[in-house]
Amino acid sequence: MITKEEKRRQMLENPVEKLVCTMAVPTIITMMITALYNMADTYFVGQLDTISTAAVGLALPLMNVVQALGFFFGHGSGNYMSAKLGAGDSKAADTMGDTAAVLSLISGGIIAGAGLLLIHPMCILLGATELLIEKTTEYISVLLIGVPFMMSSFTMNNQLRFQGSAFLGMIGMGVGSVLNVGLDPLFIYVFDMGVSGAALATVVSQIISFVILLKMSGRLPLRGPFFKLTGEIALSILKFGTPSLARQGIMSVAAIYLNNAAGAYSEAVIAAVSVVNRIVMLGASVIIGLGQGFQPVCGFNSGAERYDRVKRAYMFCLRLSTGFMAAFGLLSFIFAPSLVAFFRDDPEVIAAGTPLLRYQCVTSVFQGIIVMTNMILQNMGKTVRASILAVARQGLFFIPLLHILTKYWGIQGLTLTQSAADFLTAVITLPMMIVTLRDLKRKQLTASPT
Repeated sequence: MITKEEKRRQMLENPVEKLVCTMAVPTIITMMITALYNMADTYFVGQLDTISTAAVGLALPLMNVVQALGFFFGHGSGNYMSAKLGAGDSKAADTMGDTAAVLSLISGGIIAGAGLLLIHPMCILLGATELLIEKTTEYISVLLIGVPFMMSSFTMNNQLRFQGSAFLGMIGMGVGSVLNVGLDPLFIYVFDMGVSGAALATVVSQIISFVILLKMSGRLPLRGPFFKLTGEIALSILKFGTPSLARQGIMSVAAIYLNNAAGAYSEAVIAAVSVVNRIVMLGASVIIGLGQGFQPVCGFNSGAERYDRVKRAYMFCLRLSTGFMAAFGLLSFIFAPSLVAFFRDDPEVIAAGTPLLRYQCVTSVFQGIIVMTNMILQNMGKTVRASILAVARQGLFFIPLLHILTKYWGIQGLTLTQSAADFLTAVITLPMMIVTLRDLKRKQLTASPT
């Protein structure tokens, strides 16, 4: 097995393009598998009826919150760990890893308990209409049981990734995801459990992922040999994890607003939003996976003050991600009606979902620059800039535009909102990208590589 010193040497000496691809392949696979099993829930439940499809879609903001906190602890600890490993301090990295894993598991338990106590008002908040409340409650009440394991799995997976061991994280997340796809039809149809069967399949698969990642990462939550909540650790998690928390958290708020706005028209529109979100998530998972492959390369080389390598890796990721999203957007635009119908072959859902998907495809090309710039800002510790960019699309633009455009243009305005938000986010990302490149050049001139 490769030693930490050998890993450090590889991260600081191998060509960055090769490193990014090596790191990114397992993270892309992990993200795609995660997206696919989310799509599997939508697909199998979509064979039941439109009400069930909509109910499952309403759980997306809750899942975003779970992922947001899992990424908060995972990115917050992982950035710190990769920088310490790059600087040769493995004990500090281990201490951070165990501490963040414990905190994540405890936080997940608190959320699960609060959610079960407040299940009915929470479902109303998520956008459940009178027709949807029963199915939504049925689905989410089971899903909440798995929240602590989901959250901790996200944390440990990200820790492995930042240490340059993304393949191990892929195994942990991948096994659970594949299991979820197999359990969905068993629980939903064979055991006749409906939407609660879909939730149970997710819970069982996430517990399996948790156990595997626990073994792979060497973490022992609640008994971690290096657990130590110090001021430095807490501040580092806040510093490096806040942009992820802001990005994912505001996505939850935006999804709640979107579900409620869609509910003003019909349950079919809510179902269409659910389906389109799953399709778009597949493309986004590739870009996020690429960015996650870039982050350990950035972390190690930043820790060693090799800013020339950080810049090369960043530019490589910008080119690759932009090209991919241009191709993904074009294909999704062309086949939009068929893609929506695959999940829910209902004329009303197809009619609402097709333009919604196509408008998002038009601006998908901007996702590369937005995601990669946000990730490098986060890795470089530019917390304020990274957080602003993280919340820009959903918070600064999407939510206000949703109110304005639906007020004047109705459902047409709803379909335009996400594309308009993408464009405006790209506008504010460009100057941040330029400033980041200047910062890297300045640091490169004053650095003393170790």
